[in-house]
Amino acid sequence: MTEFLQATINGFATGAIYALLALGFVIIYKSSEVLSFAQSGLMILGAFWVVYFSTVLELNFWVALLLGIILSALIGVVIERSMLRPMVGKPAFSVAILTIGLNIALTVIGFDLIGVEIRSLGDPWGIQVVQMGDLVVSRKDLATIVSSVIVVGSLLAFFRYTRFGLAMRATAIDQETALAQGIPVARVFAVAWAIAAGLATIAGVFLGAGTGVSAAIGVRAIRALPAAVIGGLDSIPGAIVGGLIIGLAESYTVTYQSEYLAFLGQNFSTAVAYVVMFLVLLVRPYGIFGTREVVRV
Repeated sequence: MTEFLQATINGFATGAIYALLALGFVIIYKSSEVLSFAQSGLMILGAFWVVYFSTVLELNFWVALLLGIILSALIGVVIERSMLRPMVGKPAFSVAILTIGLNIALTVIGFDLIGVEIRSLGDPWGIQVVQMGDLVVSRKDLATIVSSVIVVGSLLAFFRYTRFGLAMRATAIDQETALAQGIPVARVFAVAWAIAAGLATIAGVFLGAGTGVSAAIGVRAIRALPAAVIGGLDSIPGAIVGGLIIGLAESYTVTYQSEYLAFLGQNFSTAVAYVVMFLVLLVRPYGIFGTREVVRV
């Protein structure tokens, strides 16, 4: 039982990171109907800025984190204005291919800035562990879960209670109607990219805290796409649930697969996200909370 609880806590911590990344996919898709594959590159670049401000300029970690989020958000706005805006009206497939190329470019820039070595971010939450009976939980995991809850809660409050958040929700429902009502749809697109970049930066910091930031963290971001698909690409609650499902699936696989499913080989946990996505899509083609499209003939 202790082993199961330990795996569950680890899964929630990992799932919280995936949820933040999946929210970036969903927010961009809901606002502009663009499936962005650039989250991985944005995460690597954002994590580098936090490391740079924190270790090179020796700023307070929280100041470095805030500056990293702001700089990443500005980069997201520039990307949307300079690269995505000219693609308005173009086929969705072409825009998706553009974001793949954009991700490659951002990743190469991030690799060049970070280098091959691991850049220490330190551990702002301390490396100590919290003992709860037979459970041993790192403060990093607790900080990840609590911080993610705060970030997601703030984001949901923004969408529900602020005028611009309501404008983004209206744009997600119907862009043409929102435009007719005077909502600045172009600004909504830019803010969506800014939010996605900021969320990617926070996720990158959580991945790099304690172990260090390296180019390898980009591989983890790719597994957030199945989380978004599982929950539904147009559902914010779905992104949260999808991220937790993938996090728990990976944690349980790491804990039990070698004992019960050893024939699947080592490192099967890296592929389990796609297996879960395949199984969910067999039952729910639009994701668990995704909106089913009705096509009239």
